Amino acid sequence: MSVDVTVETIIERPAEAVAAYAGDPGNAPEWYGNIRSVRWHGDPAVAVGARMDFEARFLGRTLAYTYEIVELVPGQRLAMQTTQGPFPMRTTYTWTPVGDGSTRMTLQNSGSPSGFAKISAPLMEAAMRRATTRDLARIKEILEARG
Repeated sequence: MSVDVTVETIIERPAEAVAAYAGDPGNAPEWYGNIRSVRWHGDPAVAVGARMDFEARFLGRTLAYTYEIVELVPGQRLAMQTTQGPFPMRTTYTWTPVGDGSTRMTLQNSGSPSGFAKISAPLMEAAMRRATTRDLARIKEILEARG
């Protein structure tokens, strides 16, 4: 069973500002409730092929995984994925200008769990949807306060 969670919000800030902040994985611990730390492999440059180690807490467990940036359209789209562990994941951000100076930010997490994680996929999907909704509310709060 695959998991695919897509959540979006409108942020009252220009797409360039939202993309600059959200598209920098180094900022993730500030707005992702579950992300504890991010450590870059080499220079902290947002570019295809860049890799970083994430440490997170999810469903009461500590998770450590490495993401690689696999797609980048500056100011519009960023995709990262990991292939190791029981739940290979792809995370995609898109930023679309809407209205006058606002941005629709979409965050999609998808993957195909294996082993024990496969059994708990429906629970994980529901928990991911709740967490992602909170995370987007947090980034909206942070960026709009900087207005």
